[in-house]
Amino acid sequence: MSRTSRRARTGRALLAAGAVAALTAGLAACGGDSLEKSGGEGGGSAKPGQGSLVIGSASFTESKVLAEIYAGLLKDAGYSVSIKTVDARELYEPALEKGEIDVVPEYAATLAEFLNKKQNGKDAPPVASADAGATVKALRKLAEPRGLKVLDPGRAVDQNAFAVTKEFAEKHQLKTLSELGKSKERIKLAAGDECPERPFCQPGLEKTYGIDITGIDPLEVGSTQAKQAVKQGKDQLLLTTTTDATLEQFGLVLLEDDKKLQNSDNVLPVVNAKKAGSQKITDALAKLTRVLTTEDLTELNKKVDALRLKPADVAAGYLKDKGLLTK
Repeated sequence: MSRTSRRARTGRALLAAGAVAALTAGLAACGGDSLEKSGGEGGGSAKPGQGSLVIGSASFTESKVLAEIYAGLLKDAGYSVSIKTVDARELYEPALEKGEIDVVPEYAATLAEFLNKKQNGKDAPPVASADAGATVKALRKLAEPRGLKVLDPGRAVDQNAFAVTKEFAEKHQLKTLSELGKSKERIKLAAGDECPERPFCQPGLEKTYGIDITGIDPLEVGSTQAKQAVKQGKDQLLLTTTTDATLEQFGLVLLEDDKKLQNSDNVLPVVNAKKAGSQKITDALAKLTRVLTTEDLTELNKKVDALRLKPADVAAGYLKDKGLLTK
């Protein structure tokens, strides 16, 4: 589940923002549609009197599946829907403010810090934390003046995580990052090349957990190459995410972030308050929020990334299996 592709969402901890002008030039190529056009697989006829909604999706698997699930729920509620795939938050967030996009699946801490830096500058003190309630409260304070409504988060969380091989974990009796630090093993980390400067990566592992990081292998976050490097013993630790669906294929296991280094990136819908802030839309999307778990997200990703199913088909199956549709 390679996510620079996926990592388009990581304005969160580890990807530097690209130049907006360059991203804008590439927008029409994202998913084959510009923001002005209808598109995606979620289109459908509305009931008489109901409006149409544009659902935004980033270009990584999880966002695509969530957007398709949103589309199914909103279509079931009587709306005509279309999906727009946009590579970067630097593009889709302003489009959400303008009402060119009406709904997006988002991540609490990531969006909070994005808006914090947008409003207060790149050196602004962080507002997100490992406390989900406090993070969402801070996010709403930043989002509401921009005409955005942040809906309630659920249990599903997708945040940075670190993995080792099963053999390495068993040999050193590791289940947590604290135990890795106490092992005093020298660790080469497969991660993004920004890791040495990012507080949730090398500096955090060293300061919070006392892990001896001897170097960074710049193979991107959760990439196949990075997983292979750890599997083969070239590197000992992998930076990935909590919903990485392909770890088992490489014989890798996550270590628990037992001291809560990572911010709380709970999944939640964010809508344009004027165009999509109605209680009906809130209620429709809340059906998903009430049932979706981190384990569900991992399995949904697996069906696309490992089993090669289409995001729309995976979303439809989940909606049916969970009984979330009325018709």
